[in-house]
Amino acid sequence: MNGGRSSRMAGFGHAVPGRCVHNAEIELSLGLEAGWIERRTGIRTRYWAEDGETLSELAAAAGRMAIEDADIAGEDIALTLLATSTPDHLLPPSAPLLAHKLGLARSGAIDLAGACSGFLYALALGDGFVRTHGRAVLIVAANILSRRINPAERASAVLFADAAGAVVLKPAHDPRRGLLSVDLSSDGSGYDLIQTPAGGSSRPFSREIGSEDYLMSMRDGRMVFSRAVDMMTETSRRALTDVGIATGEIDHFIPHQANARMFDAVCANLTIDPARTVRTIETYGNSSAATIPLSLSIANCNKRFGSGETLLMTAAGAGFSGGAAVVRI
Repeated sequence: MNGGRSSRMAGFGHAVPGRCVHNAEIELSLGLEAGWIERRTGIRTRYWAEDGETLSELAAAAGRMAIEDADIAGEDIALTLLATSTPDHLLPPSAPLLAHKLGLARSGAIDLAGACSGFLYALALGDGFVRTHGRAVLIVAANILSRRINPAERASAVLFADAAGAVVLKPAHDPRRGLLSVDLSSDGSGYDLIQTPAGGSSRPFSREIGSEDYLMSMRDGRMVFSRAVDMMTETSRRALTDVGIATGEIDHFIPHQANARMFDAVCANLTIDPARTVRTIETYGNSSAATIPLSLSIANCNKRFGSGETLLMTAAGAGFSGGAAVVRI
């Protein structure tokens, strides 16, 4: 094995379905006044998949863009990690199909179910693989959450969206670049705050269970907001402290795009200049694990990240799980 001392983000990609859904459509269906969703979430539009569109196809579009951006051959990618809560099927995992669609014949492939923080967990695992084996990793985070929304539940119906984001990690030999620090956290006491009640092994599919129990539910939106802000703030502080980086040294703050008020609160807690926050929620909504790599790719398309720039990424969500990562380009 050829061990790489570090990894670096070498390519970025993203994809969304073709159908753009404006707030007015959802506000009308829920009987909300015009402007209600944007005032409370910061969302103006989001993208939802049409019938026949699949998670693996959406993930493949983002992955293909990242591979092209990284200028890497498919046979050089040794591992494909797919962070998703909405795989094509409960079994088998969707990552092998994703790798097949991308022509990654020599890549291992596995799904990761980390909900909103799934990309950060995949990043930590992918970085470890690159450091150990000196071979490239494709990370894709993708969700089709529109098919899991309970249209009668306002708390989730206004938020969730469909999207994919991807990053290629390549070996590097500069320990001052790549993933400098990661702090991961979980609190199972909040396990039922966001969940799909039925369909798992504890409540398997049954004719006696109502169809709404197979849809996503948010039990206490205020509690989710409070706990997510706390977790994102504390994990970010620990990740920064671990490498001795001050918040003023952060060039780009890329939070999970759950709710604009949520990540604005985290930004204020950390005293990060709001102008350094990458914001995509207005256009793309909340696609769970996909929001951070989607935001990375869009920011990089607008203006390529410069060598030596420092990124802080953080997320929290169902589980209750979250974390933060400090990356230098």
